[in-house]
Amino acid sequence: MVTVLIIDDEEHVREAIRILGDWKGLGVERILEAADGRSALAMLAAHKPDVVMVDMKMPEMNGVEFLREVERDYPELLTIVISGYDDFEFTRQAIRSKVADYLLKPVNRADLNQALRKAVQVLEARRERQSELVNRNITLNMSLPKLKEKLYLSIFERSFKRQPNEAFLPLIGADKTNGRHMAAVLRVMNFDEVCARRFNKENALLQFAVANVLSDVGGERLQAFSFADPAFAREMIVVYSADGGYADELAFTAGILAKKAVATLAALFGMQVAAGLGSPCTEVPELAGSYEEAKSALNRINLLKPVAVAEAVGGAAEREARGATLGLASRMSQICGALESGNLPQARSVLADYLGQLRQAASFPLAEADVRLREFRVLLADLAAELGAGSEPLPGTGAGGRAEGGGGPDFADFAQYEEAMSELLRQYGERILARTSGSRPFQIADVRDYIDRYYFEDIKISMFTEKYYLSREYLMKLFKQQYGVGIHEYMQKVRMDKAKELLGDPALKIQEISEMLGYKDKNYFSKAFRNYFGLSPSDYRAAHCDG
Repeated sequence: MVTVLIIDDEEHVREAIRILGDWKGLGVERILEAADGRSALAMLAAHKPDVVMVDMKMPEMNGVEFLREVERDYPELLTIVISGYDDFEFTRQAIRSKVADYLLKPVNRADLNQALRKAVQVLEARRERQSELVNRNITLNMSLPKLKEKLYLSIFERSFKRQPNEAFLPLIGADKTNGRHMAAVLRVMNFDEVCARRFNKENALLQFAVANVLSDVGGERLQAFSFADPAFAREMIVVYSADGGYADELAFTAGILAKKAVATLAALFGMQVAAGLGSPCTEVPELAGSYEEAKSALNRINLLKPVAVAEAVGGAAEREARGATLGLASRMSQICGALESGNLPQARSVLADYLGQLRQAASFPLAEADVRLREFRVLLADLAAELGAGSEPLPGTGAGGRAEGGGGPDFADFAQYEEAMSELLRQYGERILARTSGSRPFQIADVRDYIDRYYFEDIKISMFTEKYYLSREYLMKLFKQQYGVGIHEYMQKVRMDKAKELLGDPALKIQEISEMLGYKDKNYFSKAFRNYFGLSPSDYRAAHCDG
């Protein structure tokens, strides 16, 4: 769209120009008019025309004065001078103002359209150059972060070569002699949960949001550039940079910003974030050491302590006592034996005992937790493949069995870690049992024996129907024919008989007995006992002891 402003104090001249101009052919969609230079200046400010046709002799403000104003305030404006006077002063000002053309009155159609065409061609060339410049800047702005990321990664991997990257050094402040730099590593502990809940399972969107927060919380003197670790989706790498200052000052400020970022991410997205900081350095290539310190600080975070926002940042100076490493190898033989024999509860018991020993250790570092979780998944997958239960990854994991967040399921504390390990055992265990149970003949006594051994668990009939591929109705009918009572009634009988036995031990509290029987609520146990025997556990114990 091209807009033309015609400035002439004679209305018939303006009308003649309107009639003679090939406006449609030139792409002119808007024509404005002004009767003098002063009102024309107001129209310039209000409408921003692309081309101005100006008469040199006008009242209020003549063409010379108008062109001087334009030269000062609108140096890029295209002007065409129209004058009825062959005056040298007018011509000299027109040349000085770099007008697009100079026409003498009376203006003829050919000269007018030639001058307009020349101005429009200049305008189109400018716009094309401007569009190219904008596109170039957009491309550059989009590619610069990736280029910086590539440079930093080469530094962290210690493959950075200064000479071939000389032209890019200003991008990362490597050309500054007074710069200070340090690295940090942040892990979103509940990555998969937040990604599914807030970002439609798009990892890149979550990472983009985290990077924005890290940039926004930067201080005036401290810049933060962050990007996702390409090998581990739930971790973000941050490089803090400052011009000058002391190393201690940078470390202190970066620590504050990291804590602020952790709190902001928790408030905005419900993210549970842990972080590790490296030491400041003066040379950009030294960031490799700072990054390694930051990664080590993150890995040393003790999972046996709650990862609260205020405690989420582990500095390079932090030193946690490392707990004794408890490998899974010795326990896996027991777990494998239990699964092969179809005894998933026994496998759970072995795992629970192992996790209980880990909980008793002085420390259980985050890195150790990652290693044990990966080891457990690999061993279970190998067992499943060996027993013909399939080698494909579990639902919710990517290629090679890696979880969507990279490296395993979510866990932010030891309780969640226990849940993650138990869930792995359940999924692989059920897959193995579904494959192996079909090769053993079914006996209804298997159901009774299971109840007798694991009465304290939350036993559901669906466990047996899925394991033995029987309908619920048929299984319950078969059990009642064999033992005279239903499965639920038998489970109740076993629990109540065991309750009477335990109540005979005065050292055991009612609450403890309730938990030993699988009742998580003491009141519910007492109600069930009263309904079964007609008196409360306390009354039964009193009567039993008196007797």
